[in-house]
Amino acid sequence: MYVEEILSRYAAGERDFQEIALVGVNLSGKDLRGISFRRADLSQAILRGADLSSANLREAKLSHTDLSQATLIEANLIGAELSHANLYEADLSRAGLRGARLISANLNRVNLPESNLGEANFSQANLCEANLSYASLHRAKLIGVDLTRAILEGVNLSNAIMGGAILEGASLVGAIVHGTNLEEADLREADLSRARIISSNLINANLGRVNGRNVNLSWTSLRGANLRRANLYRANLSWANLSECDLSEAVLINANINQTNLNKADLRGTIMPSGVTHN
Repeated sequence: MYVEEILSRYAAGERDFQEIALVGVNLSGKDLRGISFRRADLSQAILRGADLSSANLREAKLSHTDLSQATLIEANLIGAELSHANLYEADLSRAGLRGARLISANLNRVNLPESNLGEANFSQANLCEANLSYASLHRAKLIGVDLTRAILEGVNLSNAIMGGAILEGASLVGAIVHGTNLEEADLREADLSRARIISSNLINANLGRVNGRNVNLSWTSLRGANLRRANLYRANLSWANLSECDLSEAVLINANINQTNLNKADLRGTIMPSGVTHN
C-alpha cells in the first residue's frame, strides 16, 4: 500500500489498517491520531515527528523504526516489537507498553510518565534523561539499561530485573523497589530519598555519594556494595545485609540499624547513629 493511498483513506475517515505491511514506509510528520496499525509490519519505517496519539499499535512490528520526536500519547503498544527502534524525545505519556520488547532501543530523553511498562523488555536500551515518573515497570527486564540522569520519581520497579543497570545521577525519589534485582548496578550520586527498596538485591552495587535520606533498605542485601560518602540520614537499614560494604565517610545519623549485618564493613570515618560506636 502506498503512502498516498493510506493518507487518502485516513482523510476520508478510515482508521483501521490492521495487519498491513508497511516496511520502510515514510510517514514522517503525518497526523495519524487514532489510527489502528494493530499487528501491522512497520519495521524500518520512518515516523519521525508523526502524531500517533491514541493510536492502536498493539503487537505491531516496529523494529528499527524511526519514531524520534513522535507523539504517542495514550497509544496502545502492548506486546509491540520495538527492538532497536529510535524513540529519541518521543512523547509516550500514559501509553501502554505492557509486554513490549524494546531491546537496544534508543529512548534517550523519552517522555513516559504514568505509562504502563509492566513486563516490558528494555534490556540494553538507552534511557538516558528519560522521564519515567510514576510509571509502572513491575516485572520489567532492564538488564544493562542506561538510565543516567533519568527521572524515576514514584516509579514502580517491583520485581524488575536490573542487573548491571546504570542509574548514575538518576532521581528515584519515592520509588517503589520491592524484590528488585539491582546486582552490580551503578547508582552513583542517585537520589534515593524516601524510596522503598525492600527485600531487593543490591549486591556489589555502586551507591557512592547517593542521597538516601529516609530511604527504606530493610531486608535488602547490599553485600560488597560501595556506599562511600552516602547520605543515609534517617534511613531504615533494619535486617539489611551490609557485610563487606564500603561505608567510609557515610552519614548514618538517626538511621535504623536494628539487626543490620555490618560484618567486615569499612566504617572508617562513618558517622554512626547516636550511641553506636565502631572500632
